[in-house]
Amino acid sequence: MKIVVLAGGLSMERNVSLSSGTKVCRALRARGHQAILVDMFLGLESYQGSLDEIFDAPDGLCSDYSVAKEEPDLAAVRAGRADKSASLFGKDVLNVCRMADVVFLALHGTCGEDGRVQAAFDLLGIPYTGSGYLGSAVAMDKDLTKRLVADYVVTPQWRAVTYTEADIDKLANETKLPCVVKPIANGSSIGVSIVHDAASLRAALKECLAYGNRVVLEEYIKGREIQVAILAGKALPSIEIIPRSGFYDYANKYQAGAAEEITPAPIPPEWETRVRAATETVFRMLGLTVYSRADFIVTPDGTPYFLEINTLPGMTPTSLVPQEAAAVGMSYEELCEKIVEESLKARKNA
Repeated sequence: MKIVVLAGGLSMERNVSLSSGTKVCRALRARGHQAILVDMFLGLESYQGSLDEIFDAPDGLCSDYSVAKEEPDLAAVRAGRADKSASLFGKDVLNVCRMADVVFLALHGTCGEDGRVQAAFDLLGIPYTGSGYLGSAVAMDKDLTKRLVADYVVTPQWRAVTYTEADIDKLANETKLPCVVKPIANGSSIGVSIVHDAASLRAALKECLAYGNRVVLEEYIKGREIQVAILAGKALPSIEIIPRSGFYDYANKYQAGAAEEITPAPIPPEWETRVRAATETVFRMLGLTVYSRADFIVTPDGTPYFLEINTLPGMTPTSLVPQEAAAVGMSYEELCEKIVEESLKARKNA
């Protein structure tokens, strides 16, 4: 098949997306597909060949890419694009996506994981991987997700607040500590802080204003960090995350060796049953399709506290879904192809 692997874009998870996309593109090419890597925002400005021949481009337009510890400078990315239009789709992106049999969405964050790209592709008749526009949009909003699933799974107490810098002192004085501060629609733990005192809470709230004016203030639950992937509607074996230091933040997620990751997670069978069941429940409640990854904290009594679900989970060299797939004997290349196959079925039935 001719496959566009769409990555990059203009979100704070841009670098993670490019790492995922590069690995996915090479995996699909190894399976015999004519896959090419396209940056959603920068587009094909640097491509010199004929668009008709682009699926024959050497190495699928891939280059070596790894995730830096620092978050991307999106202002510099904007400045680097010759096309200064307001469109988030760069030069020839939509044209080449129309030429493909399917678009593999390796996008992460608010530029691609929030349903807007999915809705645009639905309108244009372009098949794509992963969940549809509505489930993607709901899952991206941490507050809305919790509202929909709180009656069906256990989740930490939370509240969503809209605020300005002038509100920070009031919030710091009235919020029960310790708590977790999360931007309402970021991924990869960008902007997330675990705070134990009012001064740290003030600093975290001030930092989050860089990502918008809405945050989730969530009860801090102490326990083991367990994550579960879904593939074709069924939960894969769980994985336990043990950071070498701190918590599972942006740096610990994408720097090799920064965290110990064990799959299947070394937990009792009854815990595994509970966390898998909770994952599948959330997946169904949000109307998701194909694949996802849910995050939990499991307390010493075996209660899985649902945190959030990711509709386009990372596919980088350190990502978790490929590790869970490997635990059931599925190679990375087979996983990528399975995602394509299941997505085409989902689009056909939509």
